[in-house]
Amino acid sequence: MPLNKLTIGTALAAILLLGACGDKAAEPAPKSEAAKEAAGDQTIAAGLGDATKFAAAAKNTGLDATLAGPGPYTVLVPTDAAFDKLPAGALDTLMKDEGRQELTGVLTYHILPGAILTADIAKAIDAGKGKALLATMAGGTLTATREGNAIVISDGAGTKAKILGDDEKRSNGVIHRIDAVMMPS
Repeated sequence: MPLNKLTIGTALAAILLLGACGDKAAEPAPKSEAAKEAAGDQTIAAGLGDATKFAAAAKNTGLDATLAGPGPYTVLVPTDAAFDKLPAGALDTLMKDEGRQELTGVLTYHILPGAILTADIAKAIDAGKGKALLATMAGGTLTATREGNAIVISDGAGTKAKILGDDEKRSNGVIHRIDAVMMPS
């Protein structure tokens, strides 16, 4: 199969998988007590925990209200250490009033529609013969692959971030901690 058909096929498989995930996640509420306990009553916004830089940026742009809303969303949350890898002063510049629009673009590039578990991403990678395309709320696309046992998310510029730890299920979606900041192209 030529590369362009492979790329199109991979994109269609990822879209179908993500669509199926979104349909399941869009159900009004978990049906069982076990499901309710697994999701908890804490929203994504309230569950950011030690990701203080992402939380501050979300608040600065007003996305904290969105991440406290009904969702469902999947948020790739860079650790504070990931933000520290950015060029000196980059986050400070984005946090200024004149950088708010660009900061919103960066943050929404980390948000996927629907509740997508790590297992869903792994299945999409397998279905895509080694990679899966993930549509972001910013209108961009991230690429998911595997490096050993790790799932790696790449942006258009080639920045790679590993998903760290387990799925953090919240009442309105899922948080995945990552070790780099993805930048829209």
